[in-house]
Amino acid sequence: MCRLLGVSRSGFYAWRRRPESARIREDRRLLVAVKAIHSVSLGTYGSPRVYRDLPAAGEALGRDRVARLMRQAGLHSRRQRRRCAVTTDSNYQQPVAANGLGRDFSAEAV
Repeated sequence: MCRLLGVSRSGFYAWRRRPESARIREDRRLLVAVKAIHSVSLGTYGSPRVYRDLPAAGEALGRDRVARLMRQAGLHSRRQRRRCAVTTDSNYQQPVAANGLGRDFSAEAV
């Protein structure tokens, strides 16, 4: 596998023994706060809104970092469904308007 990836065996095993970086640990800690804000919003918040609400949770990080964490975790905003306004009342009880102009729309031939 090392030959396929183009890395040395010793480098691979050194990488495996190396402790986790501080940035990865910090990202994991921040992801908990990001997931909390995302779940409180019922999944409707995307990265801009999560970024805006993070200072209230006591976290300060950049907009791009929030977007990257959400993308890596598979979090995205759920779009709200558009509701159509009902403009027709088909169950009305009003009488049909009178033919005030007296127009005749019947055809005598095709």
